[in-house]
Amino acid sequence: MFATLLGALPRPPLGEGATSAELVAAGLAAQSEAGLEPVVDGGLWGDDDAGTVVERWRATADLTDRAVKAVVVGPYSSEVEPGALNAVLQELAAAGCPLVEVHEPVAATIGEDPAARERFVRTQRRLLDGLDASGLHASLAITGGSADRAGIETLLAAPYSSVALDLVRGPDNWRLAAAAPRATGIVCGGMTADETGDESVEVLIYALNYAASTGGRGAARVGIATAGSLAGVPWDVAVRRMRRLGEAVRLAEASPDERAAALDPRAISIRGAALGRSGVRRASRRPKKPS
Repeated sequence: MFATLLGALPRPPLGEGATSAELVAAGLAAQSEAGLEPVVDGGLWGDDDAGTVVERWRATADLTDRAVKAVVVGPYSSEVEPGALNAVLQELAAAGCPLVEVHEPVAATIGEDPAARERFVRTQRRLLDGLDASGLHASLAITGGSADRAGIETLLAAPYSSVALDLVRGPDNWRLAAAAPRATGIVCGGMTADETGDESVEVLIYALNYAASTGGRGAARVGIATAGSLAGVPWDVAVRRMRRLGEAVRLAEASPDERAAALDPRAISIRGAALGRSGVRRASRRPKKPS
């Protein structure tokens, strides 16, 4: 199991004279301290340091010893020709990038329209053409709403290794997680990206365990993430949410007794699946040793 971000970060609280590299380094440090990996540049490279996607990925990777993923907006949600983006992905693979996240928020509008489905399939297949043997892990990210009406066969017609789903603004995306092939990784966008919202670790643990249970997927193929960009929240809120994500992974992999001791007891009865019901019951029934 792992924790990561789906989107950008707010500006770290550094002085006005801070360079883009210093801002990115601060964002990376906060992610690392929270236990997140793969990490991202957080959208903190300034306009003056635009460069290419590959140049930004290289510069970010030079600032951390953690795995860094590249992020691109996919051809269905942008005006970029899929062949041009394919060339970018090929260059990332050649540079040693381990993972690229392709954001397709407009996929939430596909629905049952045959023409829209056909266009999505065509653009995604062209985007990933020839990347099978490159070693680059391609992950499809759908945020901002539910795309379940498009069907998993449409969304994963191209050879994506994993799919990241916004489960806060698009709760019906759970149907996609359940329908995805066992070998496909699931990244659960379960941490709110709004300034207010549920930040409880219990919900995140439930999401991780449920995703791992779908189709016998297993813990090694699931992760937890934000349900979109944190750029609109204060820095301290973003840091707290990143720490919640890291804590959720740690507790999800802990023993039932450790989870029961760390989590709000009021959540056990209504979120027992997140704790492992049988383990929690045994822990709660065990008599205390006499003092």
